[in-house]
Amino acid sequence: MVHARTGLPCPVCGDIVREVSFADSSLQFDRRDKGSLYARARIAEYWIVNLIDRVLEVYRDPEPDPAAPHGWHYRAMSRLSPPAVVAPMALPLVQVRVGDLLG
Repeated sequence: MVHARTGLPCPVCGDIVREVSFADSSLQFDRRDKGSLYARARIAEYWIVNLIDRVLEVYRDPEPDPAAPHGWHYRAMSRLSPPAVVAPMALPLVQVRVGDLLG
């Protein structure tokens, strides 16, 4: 496992199962660059709370992609709007209301 920012070995990266970002002006950077870094670190699930479009973007299943900025991307992406609920992969019995994340 490697650290997403440094590319160096990371003893705890394998323990991270989800990352959540709140995005407005950084949306494109979060999707493209951060998403590729998190996928490369094998973070199984990445959520972007998209404040511009008022949706939750859920990225899952990291895989290699030579065309991605850091050589990895997420295979699956879902866009969820209120009143949808989502369950984190690591805690499938927990239900998170999308509207609660959007404020």
